[in-house]
Amino acid sequence: MTGSIDPLRAQFDAFKALPRDTPIHMLNLVRLKAKADYPEGHPNHGKDMSGLDAYRAYGRETAALFTGLGGRQVWVGKPETVVTGPADERWDIAFIAEYPNAAAFLAMVTDAGYREWVKHRQAGVEDSRLIRLSPVVPGEGFGE
Repeated sequence: MTGSIDPLRAQFDAFKALPRDTPIHMLNLVRLKAKADYPEGHPNHGKDMSGLDAYRAYGRETAALFTGLGGRQVWVGKPETVVTGPADERWDIAFIAEYPNAAAFLAMVTDAGYREWVKHRQAGVEDSRLIRLSPVVPGEGFGE
């Protein structure tokens, strides 16, 4: 079974149907490939890079665009073990990215440069989850 790397059309359409003018958080869970799998013709094809190397290249190349659109990381953690969920599930990277609004996220993923840089992510990621969150102020109890 192949992992979830890019959104399906219906998922992207659902994202675009939500409000675009409010701040959003994007929860990222990433499982990396042992070896990056760049397509033939890409400058990194056959360079024996790790999935982590490819994902780091993605981060370096998209950083200026991400921050230029007002994006920032608001939380990052190192996954250790799944306490509730499938026993064989594992994640290598977990973080929450904040955008001033959904329009900024959409501007990033439709940028011509980004469409080239995302090839690093596609080469290095085995599976992922990207979940849009509406930031709220925590209450006193869970779920508030």
